[in-house]
Amino acid sequence: MASGRVHLSVADARDLAEGALMGIGYDADEARIIADHVVDAALCGYEYSGLAKILNIADSKHFKLPRRTVTVLRETDVSIAFDGGNNVGMLSLFHAAEATIRKAAAHGIALVSVNDAWMSGRSAYYVEMIARTGLVAIHTASSSQMVAPPGGAKAVLGTNPLAIAIPSSRGPIVLDIGTSAYMMTEVMLRERLGELLREGVAIGSDGAPTRDPALARRGALLPFGGYKGFGLALMIQALGLLAGAGSDEESDYGYLFIAFRPDLIGPADVFSARVTKLIERIKATPRQAGIDEIRIPSERAFRSRERKLREGLDCDRLVFDALVGLRGQSPKGLEDGRNKSGTMPV
Repeated sequence: MASGRVHLSVADARDLAEGALMGIGYDADEARIIADHVVDAALCGYEYSGLAKILNIADSKHFKLPRRTVTVLRETDVSIAFDGGNNVGMLSLFHAAEATIRKAAAHGIALVSVNDAWMSGRSAYYVEMIARTGLVAIHTASSSQMVAPPGGAKAVLGTNPLAIAIPSSRGPIVLDIGTSAYMMTEVMLRERLGELLREGVAIGSDGAPTRDPALARRGALLPFGGYKGFGLALMIQALGLLAGAGSDEESDYGYLFIAFRPDLIGPADVFSARVTKLIERIKATPRQAGIDEIRIPSERAFRSRERKLREGLDCDRLVFDALVGLRGQSPKGLEDGRNKSGTMPV
């Protein structure tokens, strides 16, 4: 193994993550939920959304503010609007995804929103969780201003991911795409490790292209695919307003879950089999020279997860040492509100 890397078993990675989270003030149940999310990201091959994400939590300006118990703002048979209580999104959205499953299972369809939550992690995590119960799941997330429109020199939109998961007889098919050319979480990891960004994904505060992650954080990321990515980002930002986000920099986090039972339209088993047949037809497509395989969205991540569950995972030494340091901390006092329970009301 190259120097600067630490190899961990999955159990050790989870223990390190939970210990670091409890070290900064989360209780055991909260730490388990967040740790499961970041460890799964690492297993799926997304190191920047893996263990390093815990360091981003501790550094966040939102983390330093008081948090409240997640509460229901409005509810109908098929919908719930949640106030996220300034909780980290990996916690509040987990509970919202569980509520989405319950609503859709009971009534066939569910629309669930969350506002006032931040750093939601991988959208794929939630839609896969929902699809594994047999539901079709769609998730949008508007975030803080990090992305400039085409031709713009200032960030006005979030990285605004879109995720869709569809059940099939071979397991969920999951698509999770950010509408920016680069994700801010990866920018933060590159900055932490002293590495450059690739060309064409960011501008500095002067509007000039940059590969320096620190300059990119003070400037803006760019949308993927020019106007196509910008158009998707704009629509997801607008849906964030529906979810209860504000229009200013401090309140533009808004999350939506849409889920439904396939049997509202036709037999669920027939749909599942047809999705599987569609995937098989795509994978059987004649390939161009030099191409070994046509890969389906989520296939690489699922293979990585299966392999790393057996073999363990690697973590950058700087990230590992920082997490060990957090794990050694005593939980902070209750006066800043960070230890107040943010779990979903029963």
